[in-house]
Amino acid sequence: MRAKFAIFALIILLLTPVSAYADKESPIDRLDHISDEALQMVKSERNEDAKKLLQYFLNQFDTIKNEHPLTMDELRMVTIAYDEALKAATDADVTQEEKVHKVTKFRLIMDALNSEHQPLWAEMEDPIMKSIESMIKSAKHKDREDFHTELNTFLAQYELIYPSLKLDINTEQIQKLEARVDYIDQYRSQVLEKASNQKELVVLESELYHIFNEVTEDDADPSLWWVIITTGSIIIVTLTYVGFRKYRGQKEKAREKL
Repeated sequence: MRAKFAIFALIILLLTPVSAYADKESPIDRLDHISDEALQMVKSERNEDAKKLLQYFLNQFDTIKNEHPLTMDELRMVTIAYDEALKAATDADVTQEEKVHKVTKFRLIMDALNSEHQPLWAEMEDPIMKSIESMIKSAKHKDREDFHTELNTFLAQYELIYPSLKLDINTEQIQKLEARVDYIDQYRSQVLEKASNQKELVVLESELYHIFNEVTEDDADPSLWWVIITTGSIIIVTLTYVGFRKYRGQKEKAREKL
């Protein structure tokens, strides 16, 4: 019984500093959480509440931006995405789908600024890669209608994560990706008709695969791995010690019987 209590106490002692650290919210954490709450409000069609949260975001942003200085590019992207999100949330003529799209884009940018590990935009990997696969298949079969539909779907998905990509991947990669996407969109008819141009789709697929793979390779927080490894080690050592004591006790009892 004492051994079980000792193991439990050791785990609690080890995890307590991590939990305490997690409770210390940084200024950028607060902005990230506000953007997330605004998105949840829009998804629930509580647009007036989303408007209030976005206005509160701006007040907080003006107050704490000196505590977490942004580069000119980062500031420009946040400002543009924020203005689009606020306008969409407050405009009665904007469809609910477009409201969600604009606020989601803003949310992804804030997450990209705040995340040290796997960003939220990486969650778009499956739908984006499926759209490209469908484009390649449609192009091979010369299915014009399906090709244009899948390309338009991909472009909408790409436009959603593009600002966040610019924050997380290097300039050379984003320039190559942007040039390839623009080429496929501008010359979509040639891409559909000519097998040689369809190679652009395959290269695009490969480039995006590597980008998504880069951000998911190290998606776990190193501090979390440290906790797992250390906790496991302590448990193993404790169990070994308990087992040794039990073994020694059994030997002593055996001697007493003799």
